[in-house]
Amino acid sequence: MTLLVDDIHTYYGLAHVLQGVSLNVGDGEIVALLGRNGAGKSTTLKSIMGIVPPKRGRIVFDDHELVQLPTHLIVRHGIAWVPEERRIFGQLSVRENLRLSLLAHKLPDPAAALESILEMFPRLRERARQAGHSLSAGEQQMLALARALISRPRLLLIDEPTQGLAPNLVTSIASSLLRIKEQGLAVMLVEQNARVALEIADRVYLIDHGVIQFGGSADDVRANEAIQRQFLMV
Repeated sequence: MTLLVDDIHTYYGLAHVLQGVSLNVGDGEIVALLGRNGAGKSTTLKSIMGIVPPKRGRIVFDDHELVQLPTHLIVRHGIAWVPEERRIFGQLSVRENLRLSLLAHKLPDPAAALESILEMFPRLRERARQAGHSLSAGEQQMLALARALISRPRLLLIDEPTQGLAPNLVTSIASSLLRIKEQGLAVMLVEQNARVALEIADRVYLIDHGVIQFGGSADDVRANEAIQRQFLMV
């Protein structure tokens, strides 16, 4: 098992946002965390990354306890995070954004890592000299994803990767996540587009008001219209 989240309770000030969230992500699988806006999805990812540390509960990644660790040490354990805001450096070129990410990680062959990422995202190779702010929304998402993957993590946390994208780019991002899975990387996906998430996920957790309400296969969710209506507004 790669990631274990066990009964975490996370607060924003006095607001009790996550109320005993438990889930797990295994090697080489895509696990989707779905729910309405404000249900606690992004907070779960931020809790795992130590950005909003839980007050109670355990988070274990490959036998390493993560609660109370600073974010940079969590990253060094092999977890990468792509936030909803993407946070690329708009004034830097695509290649400079990727090289900057390489500087933060001591890889044995940085040039090979860069080349591997550009092979995975050929559109970024075409845009290598362009400034980040000049990219389309889909290309910026690809860059954010590539920047996270260049460190060769073992677990990827990705928040709303298809938000605001044209249908063809949604398909491209979904295909990229499936290719990542084929390489053995574990993925935890937060996604408002339930249809896309259910197409690519192996397992699904549904969260509502900071509580996990359902956990099962993507097929289980697709087959249960009552659950979809209650927690996904489908």
